[in-house]
Amino acid sequence: MLDADFAAARAGVLDVAAFLDRVDRGEGEADFRYRALMEVLPLLSASGPGRVRAILEALSYRDDAVPETAAAKAACGAPNLSK
Repeated sequence: MLDADFAAARAGVLDVAAFLDRVDRGEGEADFRYRALMEVLPLLSASGPGRVRAILEALSYRDDAVPETAAAKAACGAPNLSK
């Protein structure tokens, strides 16, 4: 399994690191999406199965009620818990 998937996993980790570097170099304040991403990074090093589910749940909207209006035209990728 490592032989087949290691290169892709390595590329994904490097993509995340590059994204975080770009955010650090950018202007403006980090918002809820950045904070949500930083909060789930420790889950990657957790042992045992269930990492994907834990990360997906942490980055998902947690309310069963459908909002009447959307703040944007598309999904934002993380719940804004500061609202």
